[in-house]
Amino acid sequence: MPGTVLLLAASPLGRGRLVDAASVLPVLAAVPPAVLSGADTANVVELADPLDPQAVLTRLRAAAAAPGPLTVYVTGQLQLDRRQRLPHLALARTTASTVRYTALPWHWFRDELRLRPAGATTLFLDLHADTETWQALCVQRAPGTSPLDCGRDNAVYGRVAPPPSRRGVAAPAYMKAVATILRSGWRPPEEDLHQQALARSAAESAGTDLVLAQRGPLPGDPHAAVTAAVRSGRHADADALAARLEQAAGLAHGPASEEALHWTEVRADLAMLAGDAARSCGAWMAVAAVRLTAGQSPDAPAVEAAVDRAHHQWGRIGDPVRARELGAALAELRGRVPGRREGALDHVQRQLRQLQTQS
Repeated sequence: MPGTVLLLAASPLGRGRLVDAASVLPVLAAVPPAVLSGADTANVVELADPLDPQAVLTRLRAAAAAPGPLTVYVTGQLQLDRRQRLPHLALARTTASTVRYTALPWHWFRDELRLRPAGATTLFLDLHADTETWQALCVQRAPGTSPLDCGRDNAVYGRVAPPPSRRGVAAPAYMKAVATILRSGWRPPEEDLHQQALARSAAESAGTDLVLAQRGPLPGDPHAAVTAAVRSGRHADADALAARLEQAAGLAHGPASEEALHWTEVRADLAMLAGDAARSCGAWMAVAAVRLTAGQSPDAPAVEAAVDRAHHQWGRIGDPVRARELGAALAELRGRVPGRREGALDHVQRQLRQLQTQS
């Protein structure tokens, strides 16, 4: 099956630039697509210093939906938004005061890749952080964990570098090393490729980087079992397994715990994959309600994401009666969680008025 490769290099234009991210693209572009992906053939999508986070999201979403293995190469710099203190990938127009609106929230990578088969996605990252973001990543990092969450089913390799010690723009040394190794025409196993790239770029890092090394899921992972059931068309079996795991997590950690909510979210996705938009919409609204009741902020990423997905699934419900029932609850929820897109509540209310005229 053909692979997919997404090459993303982004950094601000102007004084805020820490790394010349796009300088690595010519080297990566010289690598045969099959070597970039590790598949016999591959489609390559390249994004050089993009301007709009929604445009990047569209390309990321399309890449995540493609069958076959997916390899994502990301070079750039990380900045925190002032409101939620969450890491974002800075884009061409990003400044310190506009991060929330002009940069790509890092959790979008995790969110968009969550439906991919376990073990089918690999990310190679070469990122630089400004002083504020670097300190946050170092403080928040728990022992044995990655400072950037890319999803539990994905392999992640690379590094996050601290701000350059001297004035000037840094080079993406790790990613250039990856590209140089791959230009030989042979792709080593991912962990070997990562270690070789670290060794080649060690002189520039001086041992100060945060190293990213997360293997793919191990055999017996329940996520892999759920994914296998979906891929074979056994949607009811997949939901039943996820329901058992949701119940077990609720008993062990509490129904409002992240462990239990994770499986509720999985079941919402499974309903979508089974073509049951109403059930998926209801499940996502339930997730948002639990999070809000637990005291999470209406602009918390997990809350916004749940409401956005409920809204998306609501628009796919074909039964007017069911759409009206869920639409009233969604309008109330949208009043509390407007999300990042302007006019979301107005859209629900307009659609509801149209549904009132349908039998």
